[in-house]
Amino acid sequence: MVDMADVEAAARRLAGQVLVTPCLESRTLSQITGAQLFLKFENLQYTASFKERGACNKLAQLTPAERARGVIAMSAGNHAQGVAYHAQRLGLRAVIVMPRFTPGVKVERTRGFGAEVVLHGDTLEEARAHARALAAQQGLTFVHPYDEEAVIAGQGTVALEMLHTQPELDMLVVATGGGGLIGGMALAAKTLKPGIEVIGVQTRRFPAMVNAMTGSHWPQGATTIAEGIAVGAPGERTMALARRYVDDWLLVDEEDIEQAIVMLLEIEKTLVEGAGAAGLAAVLRHPQRFAGRRVGLVLCGGNIDPLLLASIIERGMVRAGRLVRLVVSTRDLPGQLARIASVVAEAGANIDQVQHQRAFTLLAAQNVEIELVLQTRGPQHVQEVLAALRGAGFDVTQR
Repeated sequence: MVDMADVEAAARRLAGQVLVTPCLESRTLSQITGAQLFLKFENLQYTASFKERGACNKLAQLTPAERARGVIAMSAGNHAQGVAYHAQRLGLRAVIVMPRFTPGVKVERTRGFGAEVVLHGDTLEEARAHARALAAQQGLTFVHPYDEEAVIAGQGTVALEMLHTQPELDMLVVATGGGGLIGGMALAAKTLKPGIEVIGVQTRRFPAMVNAMTGSHWPQGATTIAEGIAVGAPGERTMALARRYVDDWLLVDEEDIEQAIVMLLEIEKTLVEGAGAAGLAAVLRHPQRFAGRRVGLVLCGGNIDPLLLASIIERGMVRAGRLVRLVVSTRDLPGQLARIASVVAEAGANIDQVQHQRAFTLLAAQNVEIELVLQTRGPQHVQEVLAALRGAGFDVTQR
């Protein structure tokens, strides 16, 4: 079992090798949520994830013979980059096995750190089995993404830094996949401050640790935007630590994570991936659980596919009422679209998309449906635009 001495030794080993990231209060998010929120910016690490802590701690302890042969890891992204980067920095050969569904941005960044990337399998389990086989064939040291003492101890240094910077924290809220981060952090936090509360967060689509810890039977989904914590089964070592040190578990939905990503981008001007937003998503989803408390959130990763981010931002604008779809039913006459556009402009909205629908409608043949996607200032502004169009004599509905 990992103990506090291992975490403290990891902190000494990592000094100068990984960034001591800021842990700062977000006043705006605190006002919104009713809790005093402190953000640990692990997305500012060189590989944009806390994962390099555990990877570096493991690689730094290899024997000369193990260093000569090299290392291998299986990961869908952040662990891969952490191992690849620190292997390159230490002059080691690194082979990374990644499932075929891994986002391209993570594959290319891993290759960019000099690793030999092998895309294999349609699941994490298939990729892991292949990595184990390659390790045996080539004499490579397997670096587990979470269920490994040195990795857990390295991740635990996040809690050391948080409590050193913000010793008055009441709670730590930690995104959980395989359990390496929460296992190491909970051990360190409870040793330093036994009264602190540690809460694990999983997405409802991948609740393996929650099921294991609480005896629940939430079904596992197929995909999630928080792929960094999309783990089918937690580790044995990490489960033992979780049972001993973690106080509570919460689940969040995809919409909660999307909202948290957009809020962190807009309010804190910081970019996180789905897993990195899970802690804030839990606070937004369960505000009464955190009201009035001093809460530490780990922004554990910032590697997000640009196309996914664009979709999340657009969906966030829809939820906020800043992007709205209206359908105007009118006579199909020359100049009608110009009239509609003029009314929308006078109301202060901007037309993002427009489409005429003549065939797929139940309107009379001489009528037309004009679908508008508008950029607005919010729900109140939407109502003003609707009122302006109706005042101009148009039949309009919001969809």
